[in-house]
Amino acid sequence: MGENVTHFRCDIDGGIARISLDRPERKNPLTFESYAELRDWFRDLHYAEDVHAVVILPNGGNFSSGGDVHDIIGPLTKMNMKELLAFTRMTGDLVKAMLTCGKPVIAAVDGICAGAGAIMAMAADLRIATPEAKVAFLFNRVGLAGCDMGACAILPRIIGQGRAAELLYLGRSMKAEEGHAWGFFNSVVPAAELESAALEMAGRIAAGPTFANSMTKTMLAQEWSMTLEQAIEAEAQAQAICMQGNDFRRAYEAFVNKEKPVFKGD
Repeated sequence: MGENVTHFRCDIDGGIARISLDRPERKNPLTFESYAELRDWFRDLHYAEDVHAVVILPNGGNFSSGGDVHDIIGPLTKMNMKELLAFTRMTGDLVKAMLTCGKPVIAAVDGICAGAGAIMAMAADLRIATPEAKVAFLFNRVGLAGCDMGACAILPRIIGQGRAAELLYLGRSMKAEEGHAWGFFNSVVPAAELESAALEMAGRIAAGPTFANSMTKTMLAQEWSMTLEQAIEAEAQAQAICMQGNDFRRAYEAFVNKEKPVFKGD
């Protein structure tokens, strides 16, 4: 999956895909091309048997500055409504692709993480930061609503309605310590340890029951719109499916033999 990528960096090894935007001299902004390629890559990821976890890394000390001012924001001011809606639907499709890719995604955040960059971190399953990380949903600072790419739906579920409203109305930066205290970041580590910490977590996930992990991700996304009764029934069906998998039997046999299970994802 990394061979044909041209608008971002991608390396796959040991079941872990490491990706990052590749314009460090401009703090890794997104362009029309990188938006679309990331969307397509995450869509195809659902069918990639060689990837079991994804780590989104910073590049040059920054995660992403969001949509490029010259390559995206400037051209958007000249588009008509049909063209604008095609663009906003395309950016939203990136988030939907991340949520439905079937593989746990870890965002390793350093430095600037703004706009669409902040959205990508939000759409990840897990987030690790450095003390220098600054996350800003700054859409209102460019004259737009905070309801961008699912922010008004997803961010409150992570940090709470009031905190999300503060960030979306003010467009201010959320520093690493604040993000950790609010539950946006799972942990904060020194910059020198960020990549290794993210890869260690990804390695633990990739070594687990990968089919079951994919089911967990599916349920985490789908249950947002379910009633409690529907969610419990959906989980009963999902778990019954997993119980027919070989990893469930392997775990039982390893326990009986006082061994550590080796999962194969089947």
